[in-house]
Amino acid sequence: MRKVMKEKIPEIVKKSHRELPHFSDGRVDYSDADKAPTVITFLKHENKFLLLKRSDKVRTYKNKWCVVAGYLDELKPVGEKALEEVKEETGIKEDEISEIYSGESFMFEDENKTWISHPVLMELKEKPDVVLDWEHTDYKWVKERDLDKYISYHFLRGLKNLRTL
Repeated sequence: MRKVMKEKIPEIVKKSHRELPHFSDGRVDYSDADKAPTVITFLKHENKFLLLKRSDKVRTYKNKWCVVAGYLDELKPVGEKALEEVKEETGIKEDEISEIYSGESFMFEDENKTWISHPVLMELKEKPDVVLDWEHTDYKWVKERDLDKYISYHFLRGLKNLRTL
């Protein structure tokens, strides 16, 4: 595990920005793309991780438990995008975070797409007040040993990639 470097933009993000269509706000549209880079962010307080239940309004993993996740759809470094997603999806701000680590990116296929996931771990100073956005309907704090009861193997692989560096 290494401290996250906010200044690095993955090559796949740069390539996607050049080659794929964009939404009107400038973000890359991965709707019809074969591959999509994402950031998956594990939020940890003491010995528990924050899990979010996705709503039925999202495009993928509807009504499933997950961690904070989002497309790398702008020319921004992984760490910066992870912080944005965390604030957007949970209301947790950067000053509530004590440490940020990144892990090795990995690929997997699911829901007719190849995902290139960039795992990030954020350790929180205190247990925060979580404010959910429209992407989620519920949240819970879960011990690491119980994560496999809620989230898919792919997300667990992200955590493993964080642990092995």
